[in-house]
Amino acid sequence: MNYAAIKKCDIANGPGVRVTLFVSGCTHHCRECFQPETWDFKYGNRFDETVEQGILEALAPDYIQGLTLLGGEPFEPANQRALVPFLHKVRERYPDKDIWCFSGYVLEELTGMQEGTGRARCEVTDEMLSLIDVLVDGEFELEQKDISLQFRGSSNQRLIQVKESLEKKEIIWWSGGK
Repeated sequence: MNYAAIKKCDIANGPGVRVTLFVSGCTHHCRECFQPETWDFKYGNRFDETVEQGILEALAPDYIQGLTLLGGEPFEPANQRALVPFLHKVRERYPDKDIWCFSGYVLEELTGMQEGTGRARCEVTDEMLSLIDVLVDGEFELEQKDISLQFRGSSNQRLIQVKESLEKKEIIWWSGGK
């Protein structure tokens, strides 16, 4: 997997101060995407053990609330396979920090609950979902663009509490805190 950027002090992509990883590779190609260069799976730098260690170290300060994954598309199958082992390391080292993920896929697609979908589903999708606290789901839609929304760009996108939604088998919206 490649990544486009890492922000070690981000306040725009989730609550509090966060470390943010922008992965490369996306097949959505949303109109007016804010980072179309990340559509290319080969864009940026290689995500390797050294990069992982740098992110883990950046997560250490108490003022860092958590990790955010963006893209590109974290739920492209090739990216999931690289991210799952890393997310386990984050959970083991920082069990009190939260993990957010932005995805153009909706939760129903990722879980396979929606008929006729699931191109992002692979052997590690359920495991990756189990490691994420909040999923900001849905493609950016220019017609529904709304700059007043918190942590998302268009009104079709949802902020979902993943564990609670999977347990109750219904969408539970994130309400602003743990």
